[in-house]
Amino acid sequence: MQKTLGGAALTIAIIGAVNWGLIGFFGFNLVAWLFGTSTVSKIIYALVGLCGLYLISFYGKLGSRE
Repeated sequence: MQKTLGGAALTIAIIGAVNWGLIGFFGFNLVAWLFGTSTVSKIIYALVGLCGLYLISFYGKLGSRE
């Protein structure tokens, strides 16, 4: 279960990182382009943020092997 959650969180965080890269390099916001300024966009941004917070917990596991 935790492996699935971690994989999903990592995928969503990568999507968020790519979106921020597009904003930084080209001034293009993919999420806003796809969904506008709707509630769906806000949910996506919130999910990316929550996944980032969840992934912070992996820093403690980087040095250890499980």
